[in-house]
Amino acid sequence: MRVIAGKARRLILKSTPGFDTRPTSDKIKETLFNILQPDIPGSSFLDLFSGSGGIGIEALSRGASYCVFVENSQKALKCIRDNLDHTHLADNAVVLGKNVLSAIHELALRKCSFDIVYLDPPYKAGYEEETLKALALSGVIRPDTQVILEVDINNRLEFLEHSDFQIIREKLYKTNKHCFLMLKNKAVSEEVNG
Repeated sequence: MRVIAGKARRLILKSTPGFDTRPTSDKIKETLFNILQPDIPGSSFLDLFSGSGGIGIEALSRGASYCVFVENSQKALKCIRDNLDHTHLADNAVVLGKNVLSAIHELALRKCSFDIVYLDPPYKAGYEEETLKALALSGVIRPDTQVILEVDINNRLEFLEHSDFQIIREKLYKTNKHCFLMLKNKAVSEEVNG
């Protein structure tokens, strides 16, 4: 696993030992950031279920102004901090060692909001619905915030039909997919004006 582009390009990142996390492959990460690149410079980035921090670190390397990493595994937190030190990107990062719902609540109390939110919850653990609901109610995201959800390719996300979010784009890979979401009012107005 490595940083693909930007200030920390080509630096090798540590990954968490064992099977508790599932690092996004370099190829999938490159595809994702090719899509996001126009919106990354100067952005505020929230990396939920951060694992070893590869996605948030890629965003910082490519010019995000800051990134908040949220992870509650102690092994993964050490890995994130080591990777931030190794890439010299720690000055623009905040690492929260707690569960995602507690972190969203804390960020809401701090009146934080983000341009881009990335979620990569453990597959088949069922965290998607409650996490997106918490985001929608928190004020941490705005109508123009891009939310990217990484899930197993067979996850149909049926709950989204009755949620505050709408899928505006999907990118399919061999075993997983990225769903690009926006709050429904913003997505509907874009369709009308687009």
